Amino acid sequence: MQRLRTALLALALGFATLAQAQAQAPVPDAAIRRNIGERLPQLGRIDEVSRTPMPGLFEVRVGTEVYYSDAEGNFVLRGELFDTRNRRNLTEERVAKLTQIDFDQLPLKDAFTIVRGDGKRKVALFQDPNCSYCKRFERDLQNVNNVTIHMFLYPILGPDSQEKSRQVWCARDKGKAWADWMVRNVPIPAAPACDTGALERNVALGRKHQITGTPTLVFADGRRVPGAIPAAEVEKILAEVK
Repeated sequence: MQRLRTALLALALGFATLAQAQAQAPVPDAAIRRNIGERLPQLGRIDEVSRTPMPGLFEVRVGTEVYYSDAEGNFVLRGELFDTRNRRNLTEERVAKLTQIDFDQLPLKDAFTIVRGDGKRKVALFQDPNCSYCKRFERDLQNVNNVTIHMFLYPILGPDSQEKSRQVWCARDKGKAWADWMVRNVPIPAAPACDTGALERNVALGRKHQITGTPTLVFADGRRVPGAIPAAEVEKILAEVK
């Protein structure tokens, strides 16, 4: 029994020593870039190679896409890496960080603003007037108070979305025209012609940040959340943002 315990201890120390050596060894950046670049050119240009907490596994970043590779670039996988000890989805956390948007750099002049209550909390929304998920989200969002909403019209669902966005943007009261349509299904009234360059800039901004669906929320801490999340989840995130 004593020999068994001694052998197990030696094995554990051996693994610890190996893990420490791997952690201190340089990241095999050149080999991974060369081999994956030659063998999987369709993956695109590799922006970054970095170590993961898992020995022998390296993160390969292409834009905001995350892949994993061995030290030679002989094997590549795409999936989620979990830290089971701390119950963390490391891939999800990494992608969330990569897709953050600097709230202070948003061109708020290209959005219209809705203030509820004291307006102390802030969120930016990218929405299309023909998006059914956006309508459902807007109705639920009426339950969120004490918030300033910067609404970026994001007409990506076709010509009618562009026309409706134009009518909202050119309306005398943009917030009312938007709420009437999205919440109460009241048709948007005809509006006089106005400068709609903001709509084109919003689409370009969304493409730059790879916003591919609506609604998309951007919180003051840069956190980006896609999809029609419940008002309770909006409240939870607003409470977390300092």
